[in-house]
Amino acid sequence: MKIMKNDLARLRIGYVPYGISLNQPGDRRRFCYYALKRGIKFDIANPSKSYDVVVVTERGDLGVWSKYREGKAKIVYDFIDSYLAVPRHDLKGIFRGLAKFAVGENRYLKLNYWKAVESMCRRSDAVVCSTEEQKKDILKFCENVHVILDFHGSVVRKVKEDYSSGDVFNFAWEGLPCNISFLYEINNVLTKLSKEKKIALHIVTDLEYYKYMGRYGHQRVSKLTNRLSCEVHLHEWNEKTCSDIISKCDLAIIPIPLTNSLAVGKPENKLLLFWRMGMPVVVSATPAYARTMQKCGLLMYCRTKNEWMEILAKYMSNKKIRCEAGTRGRVFAENYYSEEIILDRWDNVFKSLM
Repeated sequence: MKIMKNDLARLRIGYVPYGISLNQPGDRRRFCYYALKRGIKFDIANPSKSYDVVVVTERGDLGVWSKYREGKAKIVYDFIDSYLAVPRHDLKGIFRGLAKFAVGENRYLKLNYWKAVESMCRRSDAVVCSTEEQKKDILKFCENVHVILDFHGSVVRKVKEDYSSGDVFNFAWEGLPCNISFLYEINNVLTKLSKEKKIALHIVTDLEYYKYMGRYGHQRVSKLTNRLSCEVHLHEWNEKTCSDIISKCDLAIIPIPLTNSLAVGKPENKLLLFWRMGMPVVVSATPAYARTMQKCGLLMYCRTKNEWMEILAKYMSNKKIRCEAGTRGRVFAENYYSEEIILDRWDNVFKSLM
């Protein structure tokens, strides 16, 4: 049963965004999309003001919001990254709290970022996460945990129809500039494949970015892609053109460094995004990707460079199995991760608060 608009109309809801413009992926593809579809009004949250419910994203000041009006306001923590799985000796985790304080994102200095996350989970009346592994970690601190993936309704505007390839075999990759380095994992594989057939890698991303904290160290993405040895075509990410560019490619790839605990903990969002476009996809064997592939009946996940070489070569040479993989993936995504299913899961979060 859908949550009714008048159920929430009497509540004042605040939202702590990734960006004030509400244009960041974490805003557009999660709570803001849900609120738009359900007709829920909300304000950009200010901790000095009173709200009945506050939805806090990972960009929020955890030191402030973990102490916000306890006993008087409900908190929903949209916690999508697996920071609790990061080893406590990891330098990025150690310096994250310091960096957030230094750039003014956090009012108070939190040298132990893991403790800040744990406190936020304890304070929250509901936590939304993105994988079953993450849920297991969070349940130690909050009993009300919901696994919810991204909405892709505004991005998928074109679906692949032609699975034939031409003289050049075109690979597709989509994501944030900071994750382009993941492609280095299979750079040698792509080099070897290019000796058998001409290939091109189409990267859909922001062409410029800030390396540190989203505001320092301005760089051009071409500086990262210059390290790739195959032919590269850069496409600026745009919601209106993204699926058109990707669906014209032959095969999508999602390499992940399996030694990176934070990256390995990522959910299957990107795999489902490609599948919704009808794209066949080869991925690294992270828990979420391997599990989702198995549920779909596809064995297109890799643990080693040899497996990447073998599986990519197999799908490059066979139009029929590319078509079968793309079609099966699309049907699976729409049957098990439809927009209405994800809307219902957000409904359940708010029902749990009432």
